[in-house]
Amino acid sequence: MNKNIAGVDEVGRGSLAGDVVAAAVILDPNKPIDGLTDSKKLSEKKRQQLSLEIKEKALCWALGRASVAEIDEMNIFQASLLAMKRAVENLSIKPDFVKIDGKYCPDIDYVMEAIIKGDALIPEIGAASIIAKVARDQEMIELDQQYPEYGFATHKGYPTKKHREALEKYGITPIHRRSFAPVKKLLK
Repeated sequence: MNKNIAGVDEVGRGSLAGDVVAAAVILDPNKPIDGLTDSKKLSEKKRQQLSLEIKEKALCWALGRASVAEIDEMNIFQASLLAMKRAVENLSIKPDFVKIDGKYCPDIDYVMEAIIKGDALIPEIGAASIIAKVARDQEMIELDQQYPEYGFATHKGYPTKKHREALEKYGITPIHRRSFAPVKKLLK
């Protein structure tokens, strides 16, 4: 009997804006997907192609998130774990085993293993990395329509020079994380 292994990863931890988004994926062993790895190692075009292929071929996949308010309330580490927990809980198939990218596992009642650099080593985690990154990037592109002066479509909320300059010039939006140092500094 094949075990259903869920891979889990999150994106957006270092961003100054937007939710932290996690994905959980259970791949179908009968429908292999080539090229699964850490989403950061792939071009945007390749990530989008793989995201579609994963969604078509996986047994199931799900997203989970923690909001900007939750990040500011509990801290980014706890919010990342919460997003991962929600992603696993949103799966339509209950996994037999959960493999998490990183050092720590969320507080859920599953047999789990945390694997450092798991997104580059474990296909299920690589798939989750890709799905989460494509989903969050798309959200940041949509938020760019609301806040065009910040450049979210380009930097996805990360603390680039352009983003920090926009924060100085235009101030903080409702999607900025107030607990993060570059944003917190502007509140003073």
